[in-house]
Amino acid sequence: MTKILHRNIGTNLPKAVEGEGIYITDSEGRRYIDGSGGAAVSCLGHNHSEVLAAMKAQMRRISYAHTSFFTTDIAEQLAEQLVELAPEGLDYVYLVSGGSEAVEAALKMSRQYFVEVGQPQRRHIIARRQSYHGNTIGALATGGNEWRRAQFKPLLPETHHVSPCYAYRDMQSGEAPETYAERLAAELEAKVIELGVDRVMAFVAEPLVGATLGAVGPVADYFKRVRQICDKYGILLILDEVMCGMGRTGTIFALEQEGIVPDLVTIAKGLGGGFQPIGAVLLSEKIYRAFAEGSGLFQHGHTYIGHPIAAAAANKVVEILQRPEMMVHVVKMGDRLQAGLDAALGQSPYVGDIRGRGLFRGVEIVADKDTKQPFDPARKIHSKIKREAMQRGLMCYPMGGTIDGKQGDHVLLAPPYIVQPEQIDLIVERLAAAITAAIES
Repeated sequence: MTKILHRNIGTNLPKAVEGEGIYITDSEGRRYIDGSGGAAVSCLGHNHSEVLAAMKAQMRRISYAHTSFFTTDIAEQLAEQLVELAPEGLDYVYLVSGGSEAVEAALKMSRQYFVEVGQPQRRHIIARRQSYHGNTIGALATGGNEWRRAQFKPLLPETHHVSPCYAYRDMQSGEAPETYAERLAAELEAKVIELGVDRVMAFVAEPLVGATLGAVGPVADYFKRVRQICDKYGILLILDEVMCGMGRTGTIFALEQEGIVPDLVTIAKGLGGGFQPIGAVLLSEKIYRAFAEGSGLFQHGHTYIGHPIAAAAANKVVEILQRPEMMVHVVKMGDRLQAGLDAALGQSPYVGDIRGRGLFRGVEIVADKDTKQPFDPARKIHSKIKREAMQRGLMCYPMGGTIDGKQGDHVLLAPPYIVQPEQIDLIVERLAAAITAAIES
């Protein structure tokens, strides 16, 4: 009898006992391809010798020092690496222990920034429906996943949501991508005006929506229009790259492909590669200066921020991600994954859309390909796909509620960046078989 409160009570989970490369082995000797990197975490696979060596070396120096007393060389080195890699304008780093913490910190930075600069009336947060920004109270309130929010609504602070950029379902027949982007931007601007042009503090969005929509990216110049609206009304733009960042889409930061720079960006998951819990917020000079020249502090903190061993792991991960061949390989393997999914599932009556960038791909499941009608949620197709995939030795990341928090199913794939062509082909083969078995059984 387990003494752990597992996510799903009463399930008989296999026990992971070994990880090597893109594989995890359980206590019964079964091997699973980690086709989702856990939750888009294990970007370099498992048991990476260079990362483990960096962690061990740091353990011999110092394993923990509270950041109210000390900084460490390794934390400073990580921050320098991240700023050097980030688009110009993101000049400082705040280290945390994970994605939800990063989003919470970014929200607090936004609020404190406006207090410091004499605009304390700014308090409203705007995000997008069908987004996911974490499970802590502020992050959960900001996210637009209704299923996750529902039972906790009485605890959540007030936030506001506009439409996601979800072309497969929301772009109108005959509507050009540029027109669709303009329509969404107009909706955002209308919401700002409704709330008060001097009362909105931040707009929060994932460059590619991960868990809730399944690798849905923007169209045309959507994010450039968003940036313009934020600038027009003095709103801070927070881009959440916890899942889609750190090379997942083929560039170190997903936002690089949009040609904009936010005021704050959150990262985690791939930052530590699963070797240690770590996340970070990158912030602009103007936010840093407001704190430095105002109160002189950021009024926030957690016990394990800037943890030396976590910083050592992340520092080595980031170093490896910068190697010339790494992002080239992510793009190449991502193209192979897309092509394989198109070939195996493109004509399937159960697949409506296959999308994404790099090694971040989503497959949307439908009951009717022509009408895009989803399956009855009671069938829990996403859960069945996960079970069938595991039986075939594949870990993937299926979710339900794709359309509105209740209806719709999708599968997210996010394999480690070290994946090889033949392993991509196995992922496609096993996923295709799992989808068919889940629906037709």
